[in-house]
Amino acid sequence: MPLRPVGGAVSTSHYLATEAGAQALRNGGNAVDAAIAAAAVLCVVYPNNVALGGDLVALVRDPSGRVSFVNATGRASGHERLETLRQRHGDVLPDRGIDTVTVPGGVRGWSTLAGLGGRLGWKERLSPALGCARDGVPVARSVGRAIRLERQALNADPGCRDVFLPGGTALVEGDLLVQPALAGTLEQLIEKGPDDFYSGGVARQWISGLQRRGSAIAEDEVSGYAPTVESPLLGKAGGTEVLTSPPNTQGFSLLRTLRALEDDNLSDPLGADAGKLAEIFASNNSVRSRWLSDPDTARFPAEELISLAANDAESSARAASGDTVGLVAVSDDGWSVSLVQSVYWAFGAAILEPSTGILFQNRGTSFSLDPGHPAAFTPGRRPPHTLMPVLVLQDGELAYALATMGGQAQPQIHAQLLLRLLGGASAIEATSAPRWAVGAQDDGDTPATVTVEADVPAIALESLRVRSDGLKVVQPRDELLGHSNVIRVLASGFDAASDPRSDGSAIVVDAQPDMDPDL
Repeated sequence: MPLRPVGGAVSTSHYLATEAGAQALRNGGNAVDAAIAAAAVLCVVYPNNVALGGDLVALVRDPSGRVSFVNATGRASGHERLETLRQRHGDVLPDRGIDTVTVPGGVRGWSTLAGLGGRLGWKERLSPALGCARDGVPVARSVGRAIRLERQALNADPGCRDVFLPGGTALVEGDLLVQPALAGTLEQLIEKGPDDFYSGGVARQWISGLQRRGSAIAEDEVSGYAPTVESPLLGKAGGTEVLTSPPNTQGFSLLRTLRALEDDNLSDPLGADAGKLAEIFASNNSVRSRWLSDPDTARFPAEELISLAANDAESSARAASGDTVGLVAVSDDGWSVSLVQSVYWAFGAAILEPSTGILFQNRGTSFSLDPGHPAAFTPGRRPPHTLMPVLVLQDGELAYALATMGGQAQPQIHAQLLLRLLGGASAIEATSAPRWAVGAQDDGDTPATVTVEADVPAIALESLRVRSDGLKVVQPRDELLGHSNVIRVLASGFDAASDPRSDGSAIVVDAQPDMDPDL
């Protein structure tokens, strides 16, 4: 018997992914199914930001009100050694290449999400992504821009070259992006389930393909990989409870900001408070850079990172830039999801295994090669992550579901979104408002760079100029300032919006009333 349609809302950074999530609700799935379906499509249509070879984190709230954090971030190979990497690369890992590839956690993250309460089967969840890979999709604006900027890295890899520069000509916006090998992989995952990615034929293909390139990742550590399901971090803001992700993600940085906002009574990132807020962001960035690491071996637990003094946190560690997707889904049966999935830099490691069509992340570049650093490369360790989902509760009920890309600036973007929303903004007003961010968002930036959209009000611009060094003004709605997605839960239903900086959309799905069988 077919499932009845479920009402809800979905917002993602690509319109085809949003439609896939909405269709999951129409098919009787819930927010969990919608999030998986949307994430899978994004892995096909937004390869500069996300792929099957990347990682995932998510917050899931069930109808009872319990919130779970799914950490599907992969680990470094247990067969690699710090000393070997230092001999090969010196003091710093390269930006891309085979030594930056860690075990991909995202696909098994989908399985973990599904096990928390999904209702649909894998055919219903993954068929939209399969269709996009097999039949092709128009190259999105963001993808076309990334291909142009990263052409040299893509051209250096045979798999990337064949997909993104077919015949030696780079795809541009509007061209058809067809990925037959990836379609074959998705067919296998539909038929055999996502575990085939880790312990079946798909796994053997991509692992052997990477090993031929010099990867130390072995079948046993891939088959044994498992995400963790943990409790989220909790903070307060404007009478709400803000839930986000613990380390090895940077969610604690948002809670540091919220505490400072309350202490200093700051409320307007687009007003005279901007300069002071920039100082808070810079302080939090230094704590993240110095101390964020795998919680299995971290020096400080998350609670201490939230309150740790920044003057104890000076570091020369590399800035955390990145390309990511964030999506949100809420269903009126009580489920809600904030999900973030990524390959880290644009096109990740720029390594695409040709027999499977799988593009791989370069999360390993976040490891330090300094043996004394908390995030020093260690076999089997998880790297520091910029990803961080967010759910906001008011009086115990869901008020907002938020997700964004934006690399190291994700907690800064979330803080600005929250200040707008708590000030009464609608979803589209919050995600469309001018933004700015402290730290490296692009090549050539430094930790002191403040990237400011040109339509930031003059009072905020002056405040930032007085208190900050290295102001960089970019065009309004520049994707350097992130692709955010917002759902507000109202008494009358849902208010959802996708960032105009992306190629996304938001859809509110109305549940169809039960039909009278006698009609």
